[in-house]
Amino acid sequence: MAKFMDVHHNMMGITDQQLQEAHAADLAIQAEEGVAFEHAWADPTDGVVYCLSEAPDAEAVMRIHQRAGHPADEIHEVPLTV
Repeated sequence: MAKFMDVHHNMMGITDQQLQEAHAADLAIQAEEGVAFEHAWADPTDGVVYCLSEAPDAEAVMRIHQRAGHPADEIHEVPLTV
């Protein structure tokens, strides 16, 4: 499985509770696509949310986010880490 970082824009003012709820919505259905969401980060001022996951492909990540009600604007494979 590959690692992916996805980005959500236009989420200005997102709260800690809203981020937790969005992440929980992803976790509730992630196994249906073979995805494992690991972390989520948000900058409420800039309205940007980042999610790190392992998945078979970027399309699986996109499908989970779409079904959970918050489609990603960008999905990047992360082939190298340190």
